[in-house]
Amino acid sequence: ERRRLWICVGLLLVLLYISMGHMMGLPLPSFLSGHHNALWFGLVQLVLTLAIAVLQFRYFRRGFSSLFRGAPTMDTLVAVGSSAAILYGVYAIIRIAQGLAAGDMELVAQYHMDLYFESAGTILTLVSVGKYWEARSKSHTADALQKLMALAPATAHLLRDGKEVEVPLEEVQQGDHLLVRAGEAIPVDGTITEGQAAVDESAITGESLPVDKAVGDPVTGATLCRSGYFTMQATHVGEETTLSQIIHLVEDAAATKAPIQRIADKVAAVFVPVVISIAVLAMVIWLLVGQTPAFALSIGIAVLVISCPCALGLATPTAIMVGTGRGAEYGILVKSAEALERAHSITTVVLDKTGTVTTGQPAVTDVVELDARLLPVAHALEAASAHPLAAAVTAYCEEKNIPLSPVSDFSAPEGQGLIARFHDETIWGGNARLAGAMGCNITALSAQAEELAARGRTPLYFGAGTTPLGLIAVADPPRETSAAAIAALRQMGLSVLLLTGDHRRTAEAIAKEVGIPRIIPEVLPQQKEAVIRSLQQKGEVVAMVGDGINDAPALVRADIGIAIGAGTDIAIDSADIVLMHSDPADIPAALQLSRSVLRNIKQNLFWAFLYNSIGIPIAAGVFYSLLGWKLSPMLASAAMSLSSVCVVSNALRLRGWKPKLPAANTLPPVTEVECTLLPQQAAPTAESQETAAPAAGQSLTLHIEGMMCNHCVGRVKSALEALPGVTAEVNLAKNTATLTMAEPHSVEELTAAVEAAGYKVTNAE
Repeated sequence: ERRRLWICVGLLLVLLYISMGHMMGLPLPSFLSGHHNALWFGLVQLVLTLAIAVLQFRYFRRGFSSLFRGAPTMDTLVAVGSSAAILYGVYAIIRIAQGLAAGDMELVAQYHMDLYFESAGTILTLVSVGKYWEARSKSHTADALQKLMALAPATAHLLRDGKEVEVPLEEVQQGDHLLVRAGEAIPVDGTITEGQAAVDESAITGESLPVDKAVGDPVTGATLCRSGYFTMQATHVGEETTLSQIIHLVEDAAATKAPIQRIADKVAAVFVPVVISIAVLAMVIWLLVGQTPAFALSIGIAVLVISCPCALGLATPTAIMVGTGRGAEYGILVKSAEALERAHSITTVVLDKTGTVTTGQPAVTDVVELDARLLPVAHALEAASAHPLAAAVTAYCEEKNIPLSPVSDFSAPEGQGLIARFHDETIWGGNARLAGAMGCNITALSAQAEELAARGRTPLYFGAGTTPLGLIAVADPPRETSAAAIAALRQMGLSVLLLTGDHRRTAEAIAKEVGIPRIIPEVLPQQKEAVIRSLQQKGEVVAMVGDGINDAPALVRADIGIAIGAGTDIAIDSADIVLMHSDPADIPAALQLSRSVLRNIKQNLFWAFLYNSIGIPIAAGVFYSLLGWKLSPMLASAAMSLSSVCVVSNALRLRGWKPKLPAANTLPPVTEVECTLLPQQAAPTAESQETAAPAAGQSLTLHIEGMMCNHCVGRVKSALEALPGVTAEVNLAKNTATLTMAEPHSVEELTAAVEAAGYKVTNAE
């Protein structure tokens, strides 16, 4: 297809040079110059035009086929217009030959410049350029699926009879035991049976921080083991894995997304048969009133030529070409004309949180200093750790030019934090449980810590021995322009929704900070796609904005998928629009661009129809008897070209388009966020459960909201085990605490202990 297009472009350039070059003073070969060479002049153009027509014969096949079926399309306009120009050009060559044979140079001169082959060649080639780029954009979904499949490792380390065996991934069966080391991708879904690790689940869940996994915790195929190692038992393999389900969702959504019907096609259904009817009717009428066949044929050809779809055909693609080019200058890459056309009708914008509204990288947000040694101690301690939270603290200290001192006897108690020797004293940093273990009273920091936790931050306490030095809060902060971008979307009359796999407390805090009134937290990739589908079923036209693999099904399912340029390849390939600057401000800019382009297209169509409504009657000879007005095919072609110039000139006004971004404070702040939990997530509250105290020795599972990291796990575990006879196993992935009680405790008592630590119990079973 690409080779065919380049050949057509080359042939067209030669054709344009021969047909129009001499008008600009460019030299022509001697055998093409002058009236005595007019026949060669016409025949060479005919050969070049026929070559283009043969290469683009599909337009004639589809165009005339749809015309004969009574449903003309844009292809029909192209076929009819090109055919009219070619046929009249052939007629002109015949007349030139007759003139040369008879020595009638006046006849030769009349038809020498009455050739319209370049019109046919231009129509066919320009339309083909637009079709090529549209076809190319449709291949991105297939590329995206290939990259999704590449996430899973090709092999797995199978434990068989106590020995490690490397086998192809396809041979892994449900129940097999596998070994996973640091730096390796987890091959299939399963459960850890031995060991522990920090697992990067961002590819699937969008969670920016690695999640600590221990025995009994589930792990997902295609996620990455960042540190540690473990053995696991495969629970879902082959088509049953989470990754396979995501792939199927992308395939299904891509198959059901239909392109919108073009405005020009709708017009063509009426315009083409009317034009043909007018041309035929005009010829018949002029023959009936006694005009010569040559006069009648000239009238008919003039009607078809002046109605040639140059202006109508250029109305849409030219505006889109200029608009997408202008968008590209601002880092807004639109993959197809359909995407730009659809974007103007968006009613709801759904935003992913991590990497879209937020930076996707943990950063220090708050520092509460009780002692001047806080930052030097924190820098020395956290620089020795590879944990993402430690990296955030280290980066902050480096930015503040805090000197780095070496530490000794470094240790990292599981689920608590870090301990080391520094200048002959013990320093530590971590959660409240670690502070208690170090004998440090952190009462002075409790209020600030609770307030920060309520805002979605993770507070880290630091101390030297039993002396508290202060706390440092870490979070995934919003991007600088997120609030202004969301204000712009809301001012455009669009509904804005935050859809995230993150915890409710974090999602609510971010939503309030950037001004998003509605959130749906704690969703999985499959659920994201289902939410988009549900909104569409309610009549919403949905734009989904995301950056991760977990967003791919939703991006494809949405009417418009918008990917952040710094995101993953799969997100970019699944999207219709890519924001290369990774700037949320480009989200409203992309939709504004679409609205401007669609407005320009409608203006172009208006001018094209105005031109036709005036030109066709004149070409048909309506005013010939009264005023003597008659358009020759040459003048009709000139008028057609002028209409194209008008359309292109109007489209070029889009070169002056600029995005408009209001200040973030133009709307009242969002103080209350509407939160929706999906039906399968919604659970009865602890208050609705049986409140009788479980018997001694009985197990009880609490579902807890608000835990964000192992620091939170430690705080909940510490709070529950402070009750007599209670042993707690807290699972961050499941947001649960499984209790074994040697002494009876009521649900209210257990709930109170958890809520005193700053978390919420949503269910007890």
